Amino acid sequence: MSTGTGTTVDVRITTRAELALHGVASDAPVRRPDGAGPSDDGHVLVDGAGAALPRNPDSPYRVRDGRVWLGDEDTGLTLTAVQRPRFYDLTTADGIPYEHIARLHGADVLATTVVQTCVRYAESDRCRFCTIEESLRSGATVAAKTPAQLAEVAEAAVRLDGVRQMVMTTGTTTGPDRGARNLVRSVRAVLEAVPGLPVQVQCEPPADLAWIRALRDAGATAVGIHVESLDDAVRRRWMPGKATVPLSAYEAAWDEAVRVFGPNRVSTYLLVGLGEDPDELVAGAAALIDRGVYPFVVPFRPMRGTLAARDGVTAPSAELLRYVTEGVAAKLRAAGMRGADQGAGCAACGACSVLSTAGG
Repeated sequence: MSTGTGTTVDVRITTRAELALHGVASDAPVRRPDGAGPSDDGHVLVDGAGAALPRNPDSPYRVRDGRVWLGDEDTGLTLTAVQRPRFYDLTTADGIPYEHIARLHGADVLATTVVQTCVRYAESDRCRFCTIEESLRSGATVAAKTPAQLAEVAEAAVRLDGVRQMVMTTGTTTGPDRGARNLVRSVRAVLEAVPGLPVQVQCEPPADLAWIRALRDAGATAVGIHVESLDDAVRRRWMPGKATVPLSAYEAAWDEAVRVFGPNRVSTYLLVGLGEDPDELVAGAAALIDRGVYPFVVPFRPMRGTLAARDGVTAPSAELLRYVTEGVAAKLRAAGMRGADQGAGCAACGACSVLSTAGG
């Protein structure tokens, strides 16, 4: 990795990278303490844009009068907390809190894990950054959300809180669809209740790629097929279960998804800080961009309850995150790809990444 002789470091991007890793020493009414994926955070708006930041009492960053301070220095960034949505006060007819069915992410994104269990959650197979079943064990959610429940909550979230898009992910199931079947049913139900709501679906590459067409036909706007790393050694170490699905299967699924959904309506997570060579990570992201796939670059953070946190694995440096983010953002700009143009999903939201700050 090289910062390049004479390269000007963008202080704003560096500050956002540090905030993404170290968080702020303040609470947030809307939080996501565990679940599928790599983020343990509070949801806020930084300069008006969604950001998912760790809640860290030891962070050097403080919020005073709506601005972010580093010691006695005003960073120039504004920060406001996302307020608790009104739909959280409701329950289903059988007494399940709406918050246990789906949650607010950022200011206007509704997110749910349709199936909160994963066939890869045994310790020998589990992704080391994931706590998908911990939120289930803590009683914060239910194992499987029905299409009717998701439709009910989505309608209320749009009507009461101005939700503008929805993300549906799932733990991997035993069938060859790997969870896509449940997503198809859920998307159909939600769009019957809220016609026109942009919805992103997320799952592993299905063994039968016809499921990708089925997801599009159900009404999904975009699809996330998340590989997390393009380095096979890193995949085997960090995602032993998912690593049994070869990269060639991901490539086939991405290509079919781009064919069905269109360019820049397909995305994949790439995690910074798993040990992958940063220049190779940027080059891999460039190859994804050439495929029409948006590489959503997100920092690994040792979330409570993960195997990584248990083993003392630490987050990457802000310098590494900035370097990779700026490199990938430059490739995205050159290709004319923006996360916001995904229509729905993690890249469209952008809160867990620094890419939007860097122009991606």
